[in-house]
Amino acid sequence: MQQRILDRLKIAQLTPMQEATVQAATQHDVVVLSPTGSGKTLAFLLPLALRLQENQKRVQALVLAPTRELAQQIEQVLKQMSLGYKVDCFYGGHGIYEEKKSLASPPAVVIGTPGRIAAHLREGYLKADTLHTLVLDEFDKALEMGFQEDMAYIIGQLPKVSRRLLTSATAMPQVPAFTGLRDAVTLNFLQDTSSTPDLLLKYVPVEGQDKLSPLYRLLCLLGTQPTLVFCNQREAVEQVSTFLQKKKLAHGIFHGGLEQPDRERTLLKFRNGTQHLLVSTDLAARGLDIPEVAFVIHFQLPDASTFLHRNGRTARMNAKGTVYLLLHSGEKPAYLPHLPAQEKLPATATPPPPSFWDTLYLSAGKKDKVNKVDVVGWMLQKGGLEKADLGKIEVQDNATFVAVNRKKLEKAVQLLRPEKLKGKKVKVERAS
Repeated sequence: MQQRILDRLKIAQLTPMQEATVQAATQHDVVVLSPTGSGKTLAFLLPLALRLQENQKRVQALVLAPTRELAQQIEQVLKQMSLGYKVDCFYGGHGIYEEKKSLASPPAVVIGTPGRIAAHLREGYLKADTLHTLVLDEFDKALEMGFQEDMAYIIGQLPKVSRRLLTSATAMPQVPAFTGLRDAVTLNFLQDTSSTPDLLLKYVPVEGQDKLSPLYRLLCLLGTQPTLVFCNQREAVEQVSTFLQKKKLAHGIFHGGLEQPDRERTLLKFRNGTQHLLVSTDLAARGLDIPEVAFVIHFQLPDASTFLHRNGRTARMNAKGTVYLLLHSGEKPAYLPHLPAQEKLPATATPPPPSFWDTLYLSAGKKDKVNKVDVVGWMLQKGGLEKADLGKIEVQDNATFVAVNRKKLEKAVQLLRPEKLKGKKVKVERAS
């Protein structure tokens, strides 16, 4: 079964951390300590999948994640494994009614944020008396975000759990007793060279108080490869964004002050290449489905552990990446043994060209029985497009987003609007 799953995911072989986790989880509770971007999601989903029982019609496994974005990413990977079991993902920021309705037909696996899962348990919508497998993903982050009370309550409502897996990107002095771990095997890959990102560190000198100008020149130098700019506060994100808007440099922003649909739309456009640049708080440092970031830029310096988590967004799964720090004269973070090499910026900045892609929105999704094959065929036949004009397609429950050749998008919208998709009239427009 494991090999079939890996084939579906197009993964040739597991990493040493993943292999060790799968093996240990057959007999023991497990604590996995491994850097961000090292593949912990697959490490805990494989043993979870192997424990699912076909004849069980109630909830069997629960995965708790600290953010809705991480929960959605876990759901996506689990569904790509094509196990044939119902999977539900629950999180705050939207109405609870649809989730309650879905729980009337219990899923085999529930994924969610602690606050929303606790709410379902308190209201009696989620029945957990048959649940045998519990995963606490990014547990250190969940504690940092204040979810200890919710997690303790949830775990107290799970009488039949026989296997617990806990993952963390930082080592903890001790694991809190409320997790219920028994004789757990700890797998520490934090210092393992095979799990450590292959990073090149550079710094950009800052003169006076103006960090925005050197940031802009650096972004122009880096061009169109996916880039994450990290700020310490959402106000700084907004400040950087305002400056880049004046420079007409396309980008997205991501922080906790944004509404959930805006956050999801921003990540979607970053994933499909409509925007190559994302300016964010540390909310994007962990647990987001943005795996191919070439550059990380520290617009503002974080503490040592956050520095590692931010850097983990690049050089993921054996790839290489470059990290830039904007530093004033004489400034060096204490967590760096020495000052990295200086990046020399060109005297004049030439802004990168716009992305080849733009994003098209369709008001139909999985619940309308629409899949990627349907969308591709419809757009090629009715939209005046060729295969090379279509990029990443994301089919959600009630909507579909398609990366389309920017130069052909408006014409395609005009051609597609009068046409029906699978016999249904759908809204077609450029995604805002």
